[in-house]
Amino acid sequence: MTHKLRSAGLLLLLLLASSFAFAQVRFEVTFDQKTLPEPFTGKVAVYLSLQNKTPRLGPDWFKPEPIYSAKFARVKPGTTMVISDQNATGFPGKPSELAPGEYYVQAVVDRNLGGRGLGSSPGNIYSQPQKVTKVAGQPLVVNLKCTEVIPSPVFKDTDAIKELAVESRPLTGFYGRPTFVRGAVVLPEAYLKEPNRRFPVLFDIPGFGGSHWAFSGKNSHRGTLLAGEPFILVIMNPECPTGHHVFADSDNNGPWGQAFTRDFIPALDKRFRTIPEARFLGGHSSGGWSSLWLQVTYPDLFSGVWSTAPDSIDFRDFCGINIYQPGENMYKDREGTRRPIARRGLEPVLWLQDFCAMERPLRGEQLGSLEAVFSKRGRNGEPLPLWNRDTGVIDGKVAQTWRRYDIGHILRSNWKKLGPKLKGKIHIFGAETDTFYLEGAVKLVQADLKALGSDAVVEILPGDHQTVMSPALFARIDKMIVEKFRKIVR
Repeated sequence: MTHKLRSAGLLLLLLLASSFAFAQVRFEVTFDQKTLPEPFTGKVAVYLSLQNKTPRLGPDWFKPEPIYSAKFARVKPGTTMVISDQNATGFPGKPSELAPGEYYVQAVVDRNLGGRGLGSSPGNIYSQPQKVTKVAGQPLVVNLKCTEVIPSPVFKDTDAIKELAVESRPLTGFYGRPTFVRGAVVLPEAYLKEPNRRFPVLFDIPGFGGSHWAFSGKNSHRGTLLAGEPFILVIMNPECPTGHHVFADSDNNGPWGQAFTRDFIPALDKRFRTIPEARFLGGHSSGGWSSLWLQVTYPDLFSGVWSTAPDSIDFRDFCGINIYQPGENMYKDREGTRRPIARRGLEPVLWLQDFCAMERPLRGEQLGSLEAVFSKRGRNGEPLPLWNRDTGVIDGKVAQTWRRYDIGHILRSNWKKLGPKLKGKIHIFGAETDTFYLEGAVKLVQADLKALGSDAVVEILPGDHQTVMSPALFARIDKMIVEKFRKIVR
Protein backbone atom coordinates (compact mmCIF):
# COMPACT_ATOMS: atom_id res chain seq x y z
CA MET A 1 0.00 0.00 0.00
CA THR A 2 2.85 2.36 0.90
CA HIS A 3 4.59 1.49 -2.38
CA LYS A 4 1.43 2.32 -4.33
CA LEU A 5 1.06 5.66 -2.53
CA ARG A 6 4.68 6.54 -3.26
CA SER A 7 4.21 5.62 -6.93
CA ALA A 8 1.04 7.69 -7.14
CA GLY A 9 2.78 10.62 -5.51
CA LEU A 10 5.73 10.37 -7.89
CA LEU A 11 3.37 10.24 -10.87
CA LEU A 12 1.53 13.32 -9.59
CA LEU A 13 4.82 15.20 -9.21
CA LEU A 14 5.85 14.23 -12.74
CA LEU A 15 2.51 15.38 -14.11
CA LEU A 16 2.75 18.67 -12.25
CA ALA A 17 6.31 19.20 -13.46
CA SER A 18 5.27 18.39 -17.02
CA SER A 19 2.30 20.74 -16.74
CA PHE A 20 4.54 23.50 -15.40
CA ALA A 21 7.00 23.05 -18.25
CA PHE A 22 4.16 23.07 -20.77
CA ALA A 23 2.81 26.33 -19.37
CA GLN A 24 6.18 28.08 -19.14
CA VAL A 25 5.15 30.49 -21.87
CA ARG A 26 1.55 31.04 -22.89
CA PHE A 27 -0.31 33.85 -24.58
CA GLU A 28 -3.93 34.56 -23.68
CA VAL A 29 -5.64 36.48 -26.47
CA THR A 30 -9.10 38.03 -26.46
CA PHE A 31 -11.19 40.32 -28.66
CA ASP A 32 -14.33 42.17 -27.65
CA GLN A 33 -17.76 42.59 -29.18
CA LYS A 34 -16.98 46.09 -30.40
CA THR A 35 -14.22 44.87 -32.69
CA LEU A 36 -16.01 41.69 -33.82
CA PRO A 37 -19.56 40.93 -32.65
CA GLU A 38 -19.79 37.44 -34.16
CA PRO A 39 -17.79 34.27 -33.35
CA PHE A 40 -14.32 34.06 -34.88
CA THR A 41 -12.83 31.16 -36.84
CA GLY A 42 -9.29 31.41 -38.12
CA LYS A 43 -5.69 32.00 -37.14
CA VAL A 44 -4.36 34.06 -34.26
CA ALA A 45 -0.71 35.09 -34.29
CA VAL A 46 1.60 36.54 -31.67
CA TYR A 47 4.64 38.53 -32.75
CA LEU A 48 7.61 39.34 -30.51
CA SER A 49 10.58 41.64 -31.06
CA LEU A 50 13.53 42.79 -29.01
CA GLN A 51 13.63 46.17 -30.78
CA ASN A 52 10.67 46.69 -33.11
CA LYS A 53 7.92 48.45 -31.16
CA THR A 54 5.26 47.25 -33.65
CA PRO A 55 6.32 43.63 -34.19
CA ARG A 56 3.09 42.71 -36.04
CA LEU A 57 4.54 44.45 -39.10
CA GLY A 58 7.25 41.75 -39.39
CA PRO A 59 8.89 39.48 -40.12
CA ASP A 60 12.28 40.77 -41.17
CA TRP A 61 13.62 38.08 -43.51
CA PHE A 62 17.23 38.66 -42.56
CA LYS A 63 16.65 39.19 -38.83
CA PRO A 64 13.56 37.10 -38.02
CA GLU A 65 12.21 37.10 -34.47
CA PRO A 66 9.77 34.84 -32.58
CA ILE A 67 6.29 34.28 -34.00
CA TYR A 68 3.62 31.88 -32.74
CA SER A 69 0.19 31.11 -34.12
CA ALA A 70 -2.71 28.73 -33.62
CA LYS A 71 -6.06 28.11 -35.26
CA PHE A 72 -9.37 28.49 -33.45
CA ALA A 73 -13.00 27.83 -34.35
CA ARG A 74 -16.25 29.57 -33.39
CA VAL A 75 -14.73 31.64 -30.59
CA LYS A 76 -17.17 34.12 -29.07
CA PRO A 77 -16.15 37.69 -28.16
CA GLY A 78 -14.53 37.86 -24.73
CA THR A 79 -13.44 34.20 -24.79
CA THR A 80 -9.76 33.61 -24.11
CA MET A 81 -7.75 31.94 -26.87
CA VAL A 82 -4.62 30.32 -25.44
CA ILE A 83 -1.48 29.87 -27.55
CA SER A 84 1.05 27.55 -25.95
CA ASP A 85 3.18 24.52 -26.68
CA GLN A 86 0.03 22.44 -26.98
CA ASN A 87 -1.32 24.11 -30.10
CA ALA A 88 1.22 26.59 -31.45
CA THR A 89 3.04 26.60 -34.74
CA GLY A 90 6.12 28.53 -33.76
CA PHE A 91 9.32 30.09 -34.94
CA PRO A 92 12.09 29.50 -34.07
CA GLY A 93 10.64 26.84 -31.78
CA LYS A 94 7.97 26.27 -29.15
CA PRO A 95 6.76 29.11 -26.93
CA SER A 96 8.45 27.42 -23.95
CA GLU A 97 11.76 27.74 -25.81
CA LEU A 98 11.54 31.53 -25.99
CA ALA A 99 14.94 32.98 -25.21
CA PRO A 100 15.27 35.29 -22.17
CA GLY A 101 14.95 38.99 -22.89
CA GLU A 102 12.72 42.05 -22.96
CA TYR A 103 10.25 41.84 -25.83
CA TYR A 104 7.64 43.98 -27.45
CA VAL A 105 4.65 41.74 -28.13
CA GLN A 106 1.47 42.03 -30.18
CA ALA A 107 -1.33 39.65 -31.10
CA VAL A 108 -3.33 39.66 -34.34
CA VAL A 109 -6.70 38.02 -34.94
CA ASP A 110 -6.64 37.17 -38.63
CA ARG A 111 -10.04 37.58 -40.29
CA ASN A 112 -8.36 37.06 -43.69
CA LEU A 113 -10.55 39.52 -45.58
CA GLY A 114 -8.24 40.05 -48.54
CA GLY A 115 -4.99 41.66 -47.42
CA ARG A 116 -1.58 40.05 -47.83
CA GLY A 117 0.35 40.37 -44.56
CA LEU A 118 -1.38 38.85 -41.57
CA GLY A 119 -0.23 41.72 -39.38
CA SER A 120 -1.34 44.46 -41.78
CA SER A 121 -4.47 43.13 -43.50
CA PRO A 122 -7.52 45.43 -43.35
CA GLY A 123 -10.18 44.16 -40.95
CA ASN A 124 -7.74 42.22 -38.80
CA ILE A 125 -7.84 42.92 -35.07
CA TYR A 126 -4.68 43.55 -33.09
CA SER A 127 -3.47 44.40 -29.60
CA GLN A 128 -1.51 47.46 -28.64
CA PRO A 129 2.20 46.69 -28.20
CA GLN A 130 3.26 45.85 -24.68
CA LYS A 131 6.62 45.03 -23.20
CA VAL A 132 7.24 41.77 -21.39
CA THR A 133 10.29 40.18 -19.83
CA LYS A 134 11.16 36.52 -20.20
CA VAL A 135 13.35 35.38 -17.34
CA ALA A 136 15.29 32.14 -17.78
CA GLY A 137 13.64 29.23 -16.00
CA GLN A 138 10.53 31.19 -15.07
CA PRO A 139 7.05 30.89 -16.56
CA LEU A 140 5.53 33.71 -18.57
CA VAL A 141 1.83 34.37 -19.12
CA VAL A 142 0.95 37.29 -21.39
CA ASN A 143 -2.58 38.69 -21.66
CA LEU A 144 -3.23 40.35 -25.01
CA LYS A 145 -6.47 42.22 -25.62
CA CYS A 146 -7.12 42.87 -29.31
CA THR A 147 -8.94 46.18 -29.37
CA GLU A 148 -7.75 47.80 -32.60
CA VAL A 149 -8.98 47.15 -36.15
CA ILE A 150 -6.69 47.67 -39.14
CA PRO A 151 -8.56 50.14 -41.36
CA SER A 152 -9.15 49.68 -45.07
CA PRO A 153 -6.89 52.04 -47.03
CA VAL A 154 -8.46 54.76 -49.15
CA PHE A 155 -6.60 55.84 -52.27
CA LYS A 156 -6.25 59.60 -52.63
CA ASP A 157 -6.39 60.69 -56.26
CA THR A 158 -4.42 63.70 -57.51
CA ASP A 159 -4.19 65.48 -60.86
CA ALA A 160 -1.29 63.26 -61.89
CA ILE A 161 -2.26 59.91 -60.36
CA LYS A 162 -5.66 58.20 -60.26
CA GLU A 163 -6.67 54.87 -58.81
CA LEU A 164 -8.50 52.45 -61.09
CA ALA A 165 -10.34 49.80 -59.05
CA VAL A 166 -12.34 47.32 -61.11
CA GLU A 167 -14.50 44.66 -59.51
CA SER A 168 -14.09 41.31 -61.22
CA ARG A 169 -17.10 39.02 -61.14
CA PRO A 170 -14.96 35.87 -61.47
CA LEU A 171 -12.81 36.96 -58.51
CA THR A 172 -15.83 38.01 -56.47
CA GLY A 173 -17.35 34.61 -57.12
CA PHE A 174 -14.13 32.86 -56.14
CA TYR A 175 -13.67 34.71 -52.83
CA GLY A 176 -17.33 35.15 -51.97
CA ARG A 177 -16.88 38.89 -51.40
CA PRO A 178 -16.38 41.90 -53.68
CA THR A 179 -12.85 41.63 -55.07
CA PHE A 180 -11.13 44.29 -57.15
CA VAL A 181 -8.20 44.52 -59.52
CA ARG A 182 -6.45 47.77 -58.58
CA GLY A 183 -3.83 49.97 -60.15
CA ALA A 184 -2.41 53.49 -59.83
CA VAL A 185 -2.64 55.26 -63.19
CA VAL A 186 0.16 57.81 -63.51
CA LEU A 187 -0.59 60.31 -66.25
CA PRO A 188 2.08 62.16 -68.25
CA GLU A 189 2.02 65.95 -68.34
CA ALA A 190 1.10 65.79 -72.02
CA TYR A 191 -2.10 63.92 -71.08
CA LEU A 192 -3.35 66.97 -69.21
CA LYS A 193 -2.20 69.46 -71.83
CA GLU A 194 -3.32 67.63 -74.99
CA PRO A 195 -6.92 66.44 -74.49
CA ASN A 196 -7.23 64.87 -77.93
CA ARG A 197 -4.07 62.78 -77.79
CA ARG A 198 -3.85 59.07 -76.98
CA PHE A 199 -0.92 57.42 -75.24
CA PRO A 200 0.85 54.06 -75.02
CA VAL A 201 0.60 52.19 -71.72
CA LEU A 202 3.35 50.65 -69.60
CA PHE A 203 2.09 48.25 -66.92
CA ASP A 204 4.56 47.97 -64.05
CA ILE A 205 4.10 45.06 -61.62
CA PRO A 206 5.80 45.46 -58.21
CA GLY A 207 7.68 42.66 -56.53
CA PHE A 208 6.70 40.84 -53.35
CA GLY A 209 5.45 43.30 -50.73
CA GLY A 210 4.91 46.11 -53.23
CA SER A 211 1.58 47.57 -54.33
CA HIS A 212 -0.07 50.59 -55.88
CA TRP A 213 -0.90 52.04 -52.45
CA ALA A 214 2.53 53.71 -52.29
CA PHE A 215 1.28 56.14 -54.96
CA SER A 216 -1.76 57.33 -53.03
CA GLY A 217 -1.73 61.10 -52.61
CA LYS A 218 1.35 61.56 -54.78
CA ASN A 219 1.13 64.24 -57.44
CA SER A 220 4.08 63.43 -59.66
CA HIS A 221 4.40 62.51 -63.33
CA ARG A 222 7.63 60.64 -62.59
CA GLY A 223 8.15 57.55 -64.71
CA THR A 224 5.85 58.62 -67.54
CA LEU A 225 8.49 60.10 -69.86
CA LEU A 226 10.48 57.32 -71.50
CA ALA A 227 13.35 58.51 -73.69
CA GLY A 228 11.35 61.63 -74.43
CA GLU A 229 8.08 59.80 -75.20
CA PRO A 230 5.09 60.25 -72.83
CA PHE A 231 3.46 57.05 -71.58
CA ILE A 232 0.59 56.25 -69.25
CA LEU A 233 2.22 54.30 -66.42
CA VAL A 234 0.03 51.85 -64.51
CA ILE A 235 1.38 50.48 -61.22
CA MET A 236 -0.56 47.31 -60.48
CA ASN A 237 -1.47 45.85 -57.10
CA PRO A 238 -0.44 42.16 -57.04
CA GLU A 239 -1.42 41.40 -53.43
CA CYS A 240 -3.82 38.67 -52.32
CA PRO A 241 -4.38 36.67 -49.10
CA THR A 242 -1.68 34.12 -49.93
CA GLY A 243 0.89 36.75 -50.93
CA HIS A 244 1.60 37.78 -54.55
CA HIS A 245 -0.82 36.32 -57.11
CA VAL A 246 1.54 37.10 -60.05
CA PHE A 247 -1.52 37.71 -62.28
CA ALA A 248 -1.88 34.01 -62.98
CA ASP A 249 -5.11 32.04 -62.81
CA SER A 250 -4.66 29.50 -60.04
CA ASP A 251 -6.59 26.97 -57.99
CA ASN A 252 -5.81 28.72 -54.71
CA ASN A 253 -5.93 32.41 -55.66
CA GLY A 254 -8.59 32.51 -58.34
CA PRO A 255 -8.56 33.87 -61.91
CA TRP A 256 -6.30 36.92 -61.57
CA GLY A 257 -4.98 36.69 -65.12
CA GLN A 258 -8.51 36.58 -66.47
CA ALA A 259 -9.56 39.47 -64.23
CA PHE A 260 -6.63 41.62 -65.35
CA THR A 261 -7.01 41.01 -69.08
CA ARG A 262 -10.82 40.85 -69.35
CA ASP A 263 -11.92 43.30 -66.66
CA PHE A 264 -9.15 45.74 -65.77
CA ILE A 265 -7.65 46.48 -69.19
CA PRO A 266 -11.03 47.16 -70.91
CA ALA A 267 -11.94 49.48 -68.02
CA LEU A 268 -8.60 51.27 -68.38
CA ASP A 269 -9.13 51.75 -72.12
CA LYS A 270 -12.62 53.09 -71.51
CA ARG A 271 -11.67 55.60 -68.83
CA PHE A 272 -8.31 56.83 -70.18
CA ARG A 273 -7.04 57.79 -73.64
CA THR A 274 -4.90 54.74 -74.34
CA ILE A 275 -3.52 53.18 -77.51
CA PRO A 276 -4.72 49.56 -77.25
CA GLU A 277 -2.14 48.38 -79.79
CA ALA A 278 0.66 49.67 -77.59
CA ARG A 279 0.60 47.87 -74.24
CA PHE A 280 3.94 47.10 -72.62
CA LEU A 281 4.87 45.13 -69.50
CA GLY A 282 7.59 45.56 -66.91
CA GLY A 283 8.33 44.23 -63.47
CA HIS A 284 11.04 43.25 -61.04
CA SER A 285 11.45 40.09 -58.95
CA SER A 286 7.97 38.57 -58.45
CA GLY A 287 6.81 41.37 -60.73
CA GLY A 288 9.41 40.25 -63.26
CA TRP A 289 7.90 36.76 -63.21
CA SER A 290 4.39 38.21 -63.48
CA SER A 291 5.15 40.42 -66.46
CA LEU A 292 6.85 37.59 -68.37
CA TRP A 293 3.97 35.24 -67.54
CA LEU A 294 1.43 37.71 -68.90
CA GLN A 295 3.38 38.22 -72.13
CA VAL A 296 3.77 34.48 -72.72
CA THR A 297 0.19 33.64 -71.70
CA TYR A 298 -1.43 36.49 -73.66
CA PRO A 299 1.08 37.01 -76.49
CA ASP A 300 -1.31 38.96 -78.72
CA LEU A 301 -2.51 41.34 -76.01
CA PHE A 302 0.86 42.89 -75.17
CA SER A 303 3.56 44.44 -77.34
CA GLY A 304 6.58 43.49 -75.27
CA VAL A 305 7.91 42.66 -71.83
CA TRP A 306 10.97 43.88 -69.92
CA SER A 307 11.46 41.54 -66.97
CA THR A 308 14.24 42.15 -64.44
CA ALA A 309 15.60 39.68 -61.87
CA PRO A 310 12.46 37.53 -62.14
CA ASP A 311 11.52 34.84 -59.66
CA SER A 312 12.35 31.40 -61.00
CA ILE A 313 11.15 31.24 -64.61
CA ASP A 314 12.31 27.63 -65.02
CA PHE A 315 11.64 25.05 -62.32
CA ARG A 316 14.71 23.06 -63.22
CA ASP A 317 16.26 25.77 -61.07
CA PHE A 318 13.80 26.71 -58.32
CA CYS A 319 15.81 28.16 -55.46
CA GLY A 320 18.74 26.38 -57.08
CA ILE A 321 16.91 23.03 -57.14
CA ASN A 322 15.63 20.94 -60.03
CA ILE A 323 12.25 20.08 -58.54
CA TYR A 324 11.64 17.42 -61.21
CA GLN A 325 14.76 15.44 -60.30
CA PRO A 326 13.83 12.43 -58.12
CA GLY A 327 15.37 12.42 -54.68
CA GLU A 328 15.92 16.17 -54.38
CA ASN A 329 15.45 17.91 -51.05
CA MET A 330 14.63 21.56 -50.43
CA TYR A 331 16.80 21.84 -47.34
CA LYS A 332 19.92 19.86 -48.20
CA ASP A 333 21.78 18.90 -51.35
CA ARG A 334 22.82 15.32 -52.12
CA GLU A 335 26.00 15.74 -50.06
CA GLY A 336 23.95 16.80 -47.04
CA THR A 337 24.98 20.45 -47.20
CA ARG A 338 22.20 22.84 -46.26
CA ARG A 339 20.83 24.99 -49.06
CA PRO A 340 20.93 28.80 -48.91
CA ILE A 341 18.13 31.03 -50.17
CA ALA A 342 19.89 34.40 -49.91
CA ARG A 343 23.40 35.78 -49.98
CA ARG A 344 25.31 39.03 -49.69
CA GLY A 345 27.87 39.07 -52.43
CA LEU A 346 28.95 35.45 -52.58
CA GLU A 347 28.39 34.68 -48.88
CA PRO A 348 25.18 32.84 -47.92
CA VAL A 349 23.27 34.65 -45.17
CA LEU A 350 19.90 32.89 -45.13
CA TRP A 351 19.02 29.20 -45.34
CA LEU A 352 15.98 27.58 -46.93
CA GLN A 353 15.02 25.53 -43.91
CA ASP A 354 15.16 28.55 -41.60
CA PHE A 355 13.21 30.67 -44.07
CA CYS A 356 10.47 28.03 -44.32
CA ALA A 357 10.30 27.78 -40.53
CA MET A 358 9.84 31.55 -40.30
CA GLU A 359 6.91 31.42 -42.74
CA ARG A 360 5.05 28.54 -41.12
CA PRO A 361 3.15 30.46 -38.41
CA LEU A 362 1.90 33.04 -40.93
CA ARG A 363 0.27 33.36 -44.33
CA GLY A 364 1.04 35.51 -47.33
CA GLU A 365 4.83 35.07 -47.17
CA GLN A 366 7.18 34.51 -50.12
CA LEU A 367 7.65 30.74 -50.55
CA GLY A 368 4.10 30.01 -49.45
CA SER A 369 2.98 32.61 -51.96
CA LEU A 370 4.67 30.80 -54.84
CA GLU A 371 3.29 27.47 -53.69
CA ALA A 372 -0.23 28.93 -53.58
CA VAL A 373 0.07 29.94 -57.24
CA PHE A 374 1.72 26.82 -58.61
CA SER A 375 0.14 24.01 -56.58
CA LYS A 376 -3.26 22.45 -56.94
CA ARG A 377 -5.64 22.79 -54.02
CA GLY A 378 -5.69 19.92 -51.54
CA ARG A 379 -8.72 18.34 -49.91
CA ASN A 380 -8.15 20.50 -46.83
CA GLY A 381 -8.54 23.63 -48.93
CA GLU A 382 -4.82 24.44 -48.71
CA PRO A 383 -2.24 24.37 -51.53
CA LEU A 384 -0.65 20.95 -51.92
CA PRO A 385 2.84 21.28 -50.42
CA LEU A 386 5.69 20.83 -52.87
CA TRP A 387 7.97 19.80 -50.02
CA ASN A 388 7.59 18.38 -46.54
CA ARG A 389 8.11 21.30 -44.18
CA ASP A 390 9.78 19.10 -41.56
CA THR A 391 12.13 17.06 -43.75
CA GLY A 392 12.45 19.11 -46.94
CA VAL A 393 11.60 16.09 -49.12
CA ILE A 394 10.06 17.16 -52.45
CA ASP A 395 6.84 15.51 -53.59
CA GLY A 396 7.48 14.44 -57.18
CA LYS A 397 3.78 14.23 -58.04
CA VAL A 398 3.17 17.80 -56.91
CA ALA A 399 6.29 18.91 -58.81
CA GLN A 400 4.85 17.57 -62.07
CA THR A 401 1.71 19.67 -61.62
CA TRP A 402 3.91 22.79 -61.40
CA ARG A 403 4.83 22.40 -65.09
CA ARG A 404 1.73 24.37 -66.06
CA TYR A 405 3.43 27.46 -64.57
CA ASP A 406 6.99 26.64 -65.63
CA ILE A 407 7.65 29.41 -68.16
CA GLY A 408 10.77 27.73 -69.53
CA HIS A 409 8.85 24.48 -70.05
CA ILE A 410 5.95 26.33 -71.68
CA LEU A 411 8.26 28.11 -74.12
CA ARG A 412 10.08 24.90 -75.06
CA SER A 413 6.91 22.87 -75.44
CA ASN A 414 4.89 25.45 -77.40
CA TRP A 415 7.52 27.35 -79.34
CA LYS A 416 6.12 26.45 -82.75
CA LYS A 417 2.92 28.30 -81.82
CA LEU A 418 4.36 30.94 -79.49
CA GLY A 419 7.52 31.82 -81.41
CA PRO A 420 5.89 33.93 -84.14
CA LYS A 421 3.64 35.70 -81.61
CA LEU A 422 6.56 36.57 -79.32
CA LYS A 423 8.93 37.83 -82.00
CA GLY A 424 10.64 40.98 -80.76
CA LYS A 425 8.71 40.95 -77.49
CA ILE A 426 10.81 39.15 -74.84
CA HIS A 427 13.47 40.99 -72.84
CA ILE A 428 14.84 39.45 -69.63
CA PHE A 429 17.66 40.79 -67.47
CA GLY A 430 19.06 38.66 -64.66
CA ALA A 431 21.62 39.61 -62.01
CA GLU A 432 25.03 37.94 -62.09
CA THR A 433 25.05 37.42 -58.30
CA ASP A 434 21.33 37.62 -57.58
CA THR A 435 20.72 37.91 -53.86
CA PHE A 436 18.17 35.07 -54.05
CA TYR A 437 20.04 32.86 -56.55
CA LEU A 438 17.57 33.59 -59.36
CA GLU A 439 20.10 33.84 -62.18
CA GLY A 440 20.27 30.08 -62.72
CA ALA A 441 16.75 29.87 -64.15
CA VAL A 442 17.39 32.88 -66.40
CA LYS A 443 20.46 31.15 -67.82
CA LEU A 444 18.42 28.03 -68.61
CA VAL A 445 15.80 30.05 -70.49
CA GLN A 446 18.54 32.03 -72.21
CA ALA A 447 20.11 28.83 -73.57
CA ASP A 448 16.77 27.36 -74.62
CA LEU A 449 15.60 30.46 -76.48
CA LYS A 450 18.93 30.71 -78.28
CA ALA A 451 18.64 27.06 -79.34
CA LEU A 452 15.10 27.70 -80.56
CA GLY A 453 16.32 30.55 -82.75
CA SER A 454 14.45 33.24 -80.82
CA ASP A 455 15.33 36.91 -81.12
CA ALA A 456 14.61 37.35 -77.39
CA VAL A 457 17.00 39.56 -75.43
CA VAL A 458 18.06 37.55 -72.38
CA GLU A 459 21.10 38.83 -70.52
CA ILE A 460 22.93 38.32 -67.25
CA LEU A 461 24.23 41.67 -65.98
CA PRO A 462 26.59 42.63 -63.13
CA GLY A 463 24.97 43.22 -59.76
CA ASP A 464 22.70 41.63 -57.20
CA HIS A 465 18.90 41.51 -56.93
CA GLN A 466 18.68 45.29 -56.46
CA THR A 467 21.83 46.79 -57.94
CA VAL A 468 21.23 45.15 -61.31
CA MET A 469 18.62 47.89 -61.77
CA SER A 470 21.23 50.51 -62.63
CA PRO A 471 20.47 53.92 -64.18
CA ALA A 472 22.10 52.65 -67.36
CA LEU A 473 19.73 49.67 -67.54
CA PHE A 474 16.71 51.90 -66.84
CA ALA A 475 17.72 54.21 -69.67
CA ARG A 476 18.33 51.29 -72.00
CA ILE A 477 14.96 49.72 -71.26
CA ASP A 478 13.18 53.05 -71.79
CA LYS A 479 14.85 53.42 -75.17
CA MET A 480 13.94 49.87 -76.22
CA ILE A 481 10.29 50.35 -75.25
CA VAL A 482 10.07 53.62 -77.17
CA GLU A 483 11.69 52.10 -80.25
CA LYS A 484 9.15 49.29 -80.16
CA PHE A 485 6.28 51.76 -79.73
CA ARG A 486 7.36 53.90 -82.65
CA LYS A 487 7.46 50.85 -84.90
CA ILE A 488 3.87 50.09 -83.90
CA VAL A 489 2.50 53.55 -84.68
CA ARG A 490 4.68 54.21 -87.71
